[in-house]
Amino acid sequence: MTFLRRSLVLLVALITIGAQPVLALDRAAIERQFQAWLKAEIWPKAAAQGVSAGTFNAAFAGVTLNWKLPGLVPPGEKLPREQHQAEFRSPAGYFSEKTLGAVIAGGQTRLTQYGALLGRIERETGVPGQIALAVWGRESGFGRAKIPYNAFEVLGTKAFMSTRRGLFEAELVAALVMVERGHVDVAAMKGSWAGALGQPQFLPSSYLAHAADGDGDNFADIWKSDADTLASIANFLRNKGWVAGRDWGFEVAVPEAVSCALEGPDRGRPIGEWAKLGVERVSGRPFPAHELGAEGYLLMPAGRFGPAFVVTPNFYVLKEYNTSDLYALFIGHAGDRIRYGGRPFAGAWGKVDSLYRSDIAAMQRKLEQKGYDVGGADGLPGYKTRRSIGEWQASTGARPACFPTAEILRTLK
Repeated sequence: MTFLRRSLVLLVALITIGAQPVLALDRAAIERQFQAWLKAEIWPKAAAQGVSAGTFNAAFAGVTLNWKLPGLVPPGEKLPREQHQAEFRSPAGYFSEKTLGAVIAGGQTRLTQYGALLGRIERETGVPGQIALAVWGRESGFGRAKIPYNAFEVLGTKAFMSTRRGLFEAELVAALVMVERGHVDVAAMKGSWAGALGQPQFLPSSYLAHAADGDGDNFADIWKSDADTLASIANFLRNKGWVAGRDWGFEVAVPEAVSCALEGPDRGRPIGEWAKLGVERVSGRPFPAHELGAEGYLLMPAGRFGPAFVVTPNFYVLKEYNTSDLYALFIGHAGDRIRYGGRPFAGAWGKVDSLYRSDIAAMQRKLEQKGYDVGGADGLPGYKTRRSIGEWQASTGARPACFPTAEILRTLK
């Protein structure tokens, strides 16, 4: 081994050995900042909400930062640039029959098991039992999913050093209020890595606003009580505006004469008018008579490359639980199959071109430059992006398909 090579090997070894205590010292310093921040920033806000020193100290006894959580930005580091390089995937993957089947089978069993309870909950809230069951199944596998994290550790870490510090700081204070009011003991405050609590996966503020007692013991236990979990989910949806007596939506066939660019909650019309335009249910049955005069909205989550739907305001209430169109569609579809049986969507999900989120963001910026409202260049093709693509395609004389493709990306560039 030459002198130069031996020197390089020694230098690398020294750097490697020396880097470990530096990293440990940095983390130790940040841990001290975290403890000081809890006392200086969180304690005054918690005290203003009526939280006692005893509750505060008990909640954070032994709590340290969880460095394994995603999306952390330690003090002194810059916020990361928004990640657009993730591959964009077909919506089809969200509706695998394996995932749906587990929710449907579990929901059907519990539809019978909790029939009387679900009937009472529906009378009180207007929310159908199958919808509450679908949410429960999706969120925690009907309580079978492990929810192991110390909620104060997760919320504290995210409030101190995540990309959404403001949100998690408010949730951290709300978690302290939950304990102070006697809703839950500190030791029972278990949640997910994202800070959501219990079987319905409520954030603490949602618990305070919407948790309900379903079993009559004057306590809303969303960790151990199935009845409280179901009542809380239904109460959340009612409080968010669920319209009793209306469905969530219907799978439909959309004729070529009806543009996919008519999609969106701001372009609604009475369902009877959609029917007059030739939009029909894929089941062959007419729309329910009581729905004909009520407003409905076209939803085409994959444009012309997938199933289409006419949805009601209740679909957008489901989105209050999770802002994804696909989530709300999953819940509505699973709920239907829990109650009525049935099969997967009649419309097939077409093949989606291999694109990155950065590609879609570039496409969105090009459309914005042409005057289209795409809802922001976030790399996600929401309804405003989908219909903007359709409107642009129509302006070029092409058949509107309302979904990003590699050809569109090349043409816009």
